[in-house]
This record gives sequence, C-alpha cells and structure tokens, in this order.
Amino acid sequence: MLFGEYRHSLDAKNRVSIPAKLREELGENFFIVRSIRGTCLRFYSARAWDEYIAPLKSLPRKVAEDAYFTLYRDAIQVTPDSLGRVLLTPALLGFAEVADKAEEGSTRNLVIVGCGDYGEIWSDKLYAERVGTMDMEAVRQALEECGL
Repeated sequence: MLFGEYRHSLDAKNRVSIPAKLREELGENFFIVRSIRGTCLRFYSARAWDEYIAPLKSLPRKVAEDAYFTLYRDAIQVTPDSLGRVLLTPALLGFAEVADKAEEGSTRNLVIVGCGDYGEIWSDKLYAERVGTMDMEAVRQALEECGL
C-alpha cells in the first residue's frame, strides 16, 4: 500500500526521487501517467495498473480505443536509477504544470503522495490549492457512509 506525503525537487535533468518506501511497493518497473481527475501525475505498480485498466476490456471497441489513447499517449514505464530517480518527460511535466526548465518564478518543487493502490505527483503550488479547497465535511460523510 502506498501512503505518505513527500516533498522533492525536480533536478536539472527532469528527474525526481521516488521515496524508498514507495519504490518497495511499486516494484522494479512502474507506470507514470496523466491523472484523469486532476492536474497531477499518477503512478501505479504493474499489478495496480492492470487492475485499473481491466474494466476497459468490456467497453465497446471505439470507446475503449479512445480511452486507451487518452491513458497511454504520454504514459511512461520507468525503472528508478540507483538513487531512486525517474525521468519525467516534458509532456508529463507540462500537464502537471511543472516547469521543465529552471526559470525565474517557476516551480520545480513536487509533492509525492501515496494514495493506496496508486500515488500522485503534484507541483507544490497545485497541491497546496488542492488541499486548501478540499471539502473535508463531504469526505467525512462519504467515509462514514462506507462504515469508517
């Protein structure tokens, strides 16, 4: 299970260190994709990714093809280097609103969050906005409805 909040910076080569505790769960290779529910990136172990996309196999072909195109068009499979770093592509960085070059006033600070079966990578600015706008009362009600 992936959990915790970690703060890292993107290095000059667009690499970010994935925390060791998360890498243990993710395995040797894992996937990084655009989120379909926010301006962040998501990462999945191979097993979790297969489970996530499994429902697509039951969709009509045209719908499934569009979904696959959306999910895979700039997805990457990564293997962390000896320091636990993975290279993020300009397309993924642009989607997550992370500057792909160190420019004045731009952010290269990231927040990495474990979310159970997957994790998310946020720019620190967008992460602060996300946390600041969460409706905690709605979250509490949903958790209580699930029996938590």
